[in-house]
Amino acid sequence: MTTISHQDLRGFAQALLEAGGFGAGDAAEMADLLVWANLRGIDSHGVLRIPRYIEMLRLGMLDAAAQVTEVSRKGAVCVLDAGKAPGATAMNLAVKEAAALAKAQGLGWCGVRNTSHAGAIGYFVRELAEQGLVGIAMTASKPLMSYFGAKGEALSSNPLAIAAPNSDGNPIILDMSTAAVALGKIMSAKDEGRAIPKGWAVDADGVDTEDPHEAEVLLPMAGAKGSGLSLMIEVLCSLLVGNPNIAPALAGKRGGGFNGLVLAVDPEAFGSAALFGTLVDQLAQAIHKLEPAPGFNAVMLPGERGDQCEAERGAEGIPLAKGTAERLSELAATLGVKVPKALARSAET
Repeated sequence: MTTISHQDLRGFAQALLEAGGFGAGDAAEMADLLVWANLRGIDSHGVLRIPRYIEMLRLGMLDAAAQVTEVSRKGAVCVLDAGKAPGATAMNLAVKEAAALAKAQGLGWCGVRNTSHAGAIGYFVRELAEQGLVGIAMTASKPLMSYFGAKGEALSSNPLAIAAPNSDGNPIILDMSTAAVALGKIMSAKDEGRAIPKGWAVDADGVDTEDPHEAEVLLPMAGAKGSGLSLMIEVLCSLLVGNPNIAPALAGKRGGGFNGLVLAVDPEAFGSAALFGTLVDQLAQAIHKLEPAPGFNAVMLPGERGDQCEAERGAEGIPLAKGTAERLSELAATLGVKVPKALARSAET
């Protein structure tokens, strides 16, 4: 592992993305999202994604000059077309739209079609929670996960994130994939040179594998429950905005690409935001008071491990797997970007 400060990593990430063809604004938003994921220990959605994002731009799967446009608006609902803009940029706009609608009407739903990979979507609901809003986000994309009981790729590992604000400014944040594991964790295992657990993915023959290089198809979490949830996220994210992925792909056609949604809810619309925050606190306290099971030191809420990791990595630096550090350094050399001292020292040793 190579350790680098989050400030240096963020600057390096933005420089790579800009040199790779993204505009300064998009690169800044992407770097913020990626390094936030690394800070919270979600390395699968961190800076290891940068080479792929630059490749997607080169292949036309992303558009550095994209203009996000409004498709429709009715009541508390807004639909945007991102025109292949980076996921960070499009979803940040969706957060702003959903928040504004929620503050005006109690509820705001912003659907985004035709965007790109949005990374760790807990980032977006956290922003809503910091504004005192309940936040829900989902994204949908092409098949890379199996449907329970069927062979091959059929669904995406569509993620779901929910954040609930409380009175002390540390919201409860659930951020989960509908697959047994996010694809990025298999990418991370490759970079770290380690095996993956059985139950994460199968190889080309449909056999459970522990080799990340042999993983071809992700498995759904909790069997039928995971594939069912992924299917319904496709309905909410893709079908509602008229940009389907799964049905066209399964028919041998091209799917609509990445879609997402952000839903914001103002607790004040239900009576009292202050009471809601107090009740969230009471629920959290009740869970914390549960007796830990054997092998556990404490009972934790969703997002608390990420909070702890963020505090530690914010103070001590972010560890990067050798493979990730090497690929980023090689990319920097290709693009003419200066490598931070921490990564340069690692390369020398």
